Amino acid sequence: MVNLLDPNVIITRMYEAGKYNDLLNYCTKLLEKNPDDMLALQNSALSLLHLGKFSEAVSICDKVLARDNFDNYALTIKIHAFENLRRYDEVLRCSKTLLTKNKEDTWALNTAGLALNELNRHKEAIEFFDRTLTIDTKNITSLMNKANSLSFLKENQKAIELYDKAQQIDPSLKELSIAKSREFEKLGREDEAFLAAQGVLLKDIKKIQADAKENKCSVFHQFCQNEFEEKKLKNKQSN
Repeated sequence: MVNLLDPNVIITRMYEAGKYNDLLNYCTKLLEKNPDDMLALQNSALSLLHLGKFSEAVSICDKVLARDNFDNYALTIKIHAFENLRRYDEVLRCSKTLLTKNKEDTWALNTAGLALNELNRHKEAIEFFDRTLTIDTKNITSLMNKANSLSFLKENQKAIELYDKAQQIDPSLKELSIAKSREFEKLGREDEAFLAAQGVLLKDIKKIQADAKENKCSVFHQFCQNEFEEKKLKNKQSN
């Protein structure tokens, strides 16, 4: 049977209901009784984060970290707060602290890479994304952000290939086709940019271009013809 007076239960209910002010007030009362109450400290920081009081959230996290330098909960909240404060040097420092505890923490690796991108240290960012991809070859976040780093470095073709790989893993992410199209535009390859924007994969882009050349028509016309034929086939199969 659940004890409704258990602080864990009360805090969970308040958090899930989005009552962050109530949660902060409740934790404040707990801390008045016991200033070292880790549950109250951690959730005070969490409520402050959700209330947009980022500097205050950092201060509470520091109190937790004074007791445990590697408290994942406090470090994670602190990272989110610093991201909102656009203090990416601090995001990087906190991410590296998480990685000293677990060098295969893919969230920390990606977060460090993102911070480095914001600091215009794109080559270093790629190193962190590569470390993630060594652990998880299908990590969408790393694939996308490594592609973004490569784009900053003007390695557009490599960026295109990574966006395409990510698109194969998760075709539902529409931003991938848009990003890939933009990279083709930077290279002045308008036909590929058009096809990429429609969500066409690289292997299919080459096929459409080859068919357009053989049929002596534009890539746009060939794409529309293919779409028409596919719909025609689907209608026939459904009937």
